[in-house]
Amino acid sequence: MGTLYLVATPIGNLEDMSPRAVRILREAVLIAAEDTRHTGKLLKRFEIETPLTSYFEHNKLNKLDFILDKLSSGDVALVSDAGTPAINDPGYELVKAALVSNHDVRPVPGPSAPITALTVSGLPTDSFLYLGYLPHKTSERHKRLEEVESQPFTLVFLESPYRIVESLEDIFSILGDRKICVAREMTKMFEEYWRGNVSGAVQYFKSQPARGEFTLVVDGKQMNGNERWTEAQLQLAIENELKNEKSAKEISAELAKQSGWNKKEIYALISQNK
Repeated sequence: MGTLYLVATPIGNLEDMSPRAVRILREAVLIAAEDTRHTGKLLKRFEIETPLTSYFEHNKLNKLDFILDKLSSGDVALVSDAGTPAINDPGYELVKAALVSNHDVRPVPGPSAPITALTVSGLPTDSFLYLGYLPHKTSERHKRLEEVESQPFTLVFLESPYRIVESLEDIFSILGDRKICVAREMTKMFEEYWRGNVSGAVQYFKSQPARGEFTLVVDGKQMNGNERWTEAQLQLAIENELKNEKSAKEISAELAKQSGWNKKEIYALISQNK
């Protein structure tokens, strides 16, 4: 039985293509691509002649049986237009189907726009929420922002050039004038990182041409010393800290300084999560 490889590809600069990614794409019996025309250019650049098939949002269910059949005879590589597959594309459907069919699924790590922007943002990277693209409709976008307004974690969003100003205005009105890093055209010739406050970002990008894909990294809500977190906020923070394999004692001490809850209360909630 074949292995499904999730192969990360460059988000802009082709020098970021790893030797292992090239090898896996050459050795696979099939490459499932979000856009075969786009991926075809990449394959030509690296002299890869593996057969291509399309796998995108509108044909993802129809293509599952075909791809699973190919996996029965060899390895299949999944790629997106750019970056790591299964992040903001239908790749996770294929991953689930492959696992149900008892195929091995392995990553070929590489570029990822959200992580790339986060690391250079200058904002806290120890705890963050990745929320993908903000909704197109204004009402839905407002609702999404309201859902995370009280979260203390760094927020990471994707946005298109056509809605960047509108989204920044909504972030300002709902989240406030927080610190922000706006990354545009990362790793490409005209890459840009704008750092400052949301109000300044609104004014700056109003004067810029609408071009390039954006990643927005926004500071989490800063709690003042007298503001007590809700239990839901605290539970989310506990769950995140538990992933880092910290002890209950360490987590209780750290979160007591930030949340307005005392150590015993936090320790009791941690015990419920185990």
